[in-house]
Amino acid sequence: MSGTVNPLPAVIHRSIEDKDRGGPRQPLLMVRGLRKAFHLRKGWFGRSQGSLKAVDGVDFELAKQETLGIVGESGCGKSTVARLLMHLMSKDGGEIVFDGDPVAPVSGIGVAELRRQMQMVFQDSFASLNPRMTIEENLTFGLRSQHVQARVATGKAHEILGLVGLSPATFAQRYPHELSGGQRQRVNIARALIMSPRLVILDESVSALDKSVEAQVLNLLRSLKQSLGLTYIFISHDLNVVRYISDRVMVMYLGKVVEVGAVDELFDRPLHPYTRALLDSRPSMNPAERRVRVALKGDPPNPIDPPSGCRFRTRCPIADSVCEREEPALEAAETEHAHQVACFALKPRSGHRLAQQREVLPA
Repeated sequence: MSGTVNPLPAVIHRSIEDKDRGGPRQPLLMVRGLRKAFHLRKGWFGRSQGSLKAVDGVDFELAKQETLGIVGESGCGKSTVARLLMHLMSKDGGEIVFDGDPVAPVSGIGVAELRRQMQMVFQDSFASLNPRMTIEENLTFGLRSQHVQARVATGKAHEILGLVGLSPATFAQRYPHELSGGQRQRVNIARALIMSPRLVILDESVSALDKSVEAQVLNLLRSLKQSLGLTYIFISHDLNVVRYISDRVMVMYLGKVVEVGAVDELFDRPLHPYTRALLDSRPSMNPAERRVRVALKGDPPNPIDPPSGCRFRTRCPIADSVCEREEPALEAAETEHAHQVACFALKPRSGHRLAQQREVLPA
């Protein structure tokens, strides 16, 4: 499978010069202080019962043509971050900057323009497609909504289908229920690519596939990234898949980012106690080798009423009094590559040292 996708007509996106005006060193995406809380109400009069802070002050940057993996337990805020970036739900606070342009209706890039350059592939491949439309109609819907001629949109759809490994002659006139799960997910990838985006968010996009099909889709994503110069945000529970496809990994816990680092460094030398426990939860592929697991105390805390200070302290094997009083900031760690961690055990004022932490937590 080879080939490239021709650019869309000018009506779809800005010129190449304008799109690349930030240069290769300008981050494609910058997120600062992103927040989202869901307010809980109860009773006839809708009295407030508190709020669940699903995303609470998330900061990160994404370089051009980079793949950022986001991992964490269910309920940590991974998918909420993705939906906030796509403006599928409104944020409570924070700033999103796309290639130097703040996402704002007046002073920066608008949501409609942002969605032309940022697309999303969801987990449920069947629910993501309109069952009453053919595959061709599903693919061309976005283009036709931008007033692209039907002939141009159809040609583009057939081209994209071939790019994701599906024959247009065989699949264009089929309906979603006539396709397998892997084929439908390829269609969803094609639907995202037909708008010529620069950033694609993949939210558990391979978790519903069996392993053989999953491998094919992952290799397809890597090939498309190389040939089209794409940037990915890849959200998944499968840590092995995240390691295979990602350049950097961001670890979240209860709406907070606890660690960010290059994929090999984070997997081989995790710093945060939660990251180490998360990685140790993977089953060993060799039955003759047993993993020494990091023991976590207690159950996950109530996200409606999270612990004070460090949110992980109630389960952390090395927590001390400072963890209860203060919330650790995400700061650079003293490692070879850019690596950030939010843990007092790595800061002198907490009374801990990294060597002491490694003695407590089994390698």
